[in-house]
Amino acid sequence: MKATYKWMLPLFMSAGLFFATTKVTLAQDPVKVAPNLYQKVLIDNDQVRVMKVAIEPGVTVPWHSHPNHVVYAESSGKVEITEKDKAPQVVDITAGDAMYSPAVTHMAKNIGATTIRLVIMEIKP
Repeated sequence: MKATYKWMLPLFMSAGLFFATTKVTLAQDPVKVAPNLYQKVLIDNDQVRVMKVAIEPGVTVPWHSHPNHVVYAESSGKVEITEKDKAPQVVDITAGDAMYSPAVTHMAKNIGATTIRLVIMEIKP
C-alpha cells in the first residue's frame, strides 16, 4: 500500500506545478465577466435566461460562453467576434434582426461608432 502512495506524490506535485505556472483561461458566465455590459437579467429559470446587453464603441466583452441562444438586436452596429481557435469575424448588426447561435465560447468588440443594444436569450440544456 505504501508503494502506491510513493508514486502518487510526484504525480500530484507535478500536476500542481503545471497548473500553478500555466495560465489557464476558462470562459465564464458573461454576466460575471462583464456585469457592466450585461446590464440586466430579465428572466432566469430552469429553461432560459434572458439578458439585456449594451456595448459602447471600442469596448471589448471578455471571453465568455453561451449555451444555444437567440440574439435580438435593439440597435444597429458593427462587432468583431472571435470564437475559440478561430479568426475574428466582423458582423454588421441591424436593429430588429434576430439570430440563432449554437453554444459558443467567444469574445466580442464593438468596432462601430454606436452603442450596440441586444437582448440575448440563452436556452438552458
